Amino acid sequence: MFKTRISNKNTTYGIIGLGRFGESLALSLANSGAEFMVIDKDEEKVREMRDYTENAYVVQTLDKKSLSATGIQNCDVAVVCIGEHIDTSILTTLNLVSMGIKKVIAKARGLEHGEILAKLGAEVVYPEKDMAERLANRLIASQVIDVIQLSEKINISKVMLPDRLEGKTVVDINMRKKFNVNIIAIENNGEVMQVVNPEYVFRNGDILYLSGSSEGLNKFGEWIG
Repeated sequence: MFKTRISNKNTTYGIIGLGRFGESLALSLANSGAEFMVIDKDEEKVREMRDYTENAYVVQTLDKKSLSATGIQNCDVAVVCIGEHIDTSILTTLNLVSMGIKKVIAKARGLEHGEILAKLGAEVVYPEKDMAERLANRLIASQVIDVIQLSEKINISKVMLPDRLEGKTVVDINMRKKFNVNIIAIENNGEVMQVVNPEYVFRNGDILYLSGSSEGLNKFGEWIG
């Protein structure tokens, strides 16, 4: 059990829920050498995490007694990564806060969910929104001008044409197939092309208006970067 901190100098983390967000967080912590524990009801996911931490527990019911048995109350930070079941997310967050953990962070699916979590005393994160905001920083090579989130699944990105795409056609790049990203318009020298021909040849000064999920736009950025 995660009963005591290994080192007083290190911050210890507890992750509840090994969905895409929770798993990514756990792997990032592992790569950084941080001390952490994970909790999930899926035995296979927990077993995979034991390659990265010995503190990986299968817990079916996230009540205070079951959580306490893992020793998560000894963590400095607990992160609730439950997204699908809002009721479970709220109750788990409430239990962790009442256990006296210094910092509880909870993933929210939407504003109302986030408001409830905040009132319980948690720091709230919106992964989809945060991904969209981080996109501008990660797509350095593509010179992102602006990113607008229309919903949790749809984002509009205004991007300066990367040098490596100049001279290639829309069909050459095939963004829709590779990244599920669509070019909805191209601007150059003040003129906007709203209907983009697949045979259009990208040229210097093009500004691309792209639509897609944060994940798709992120993959496109990594590819061109």
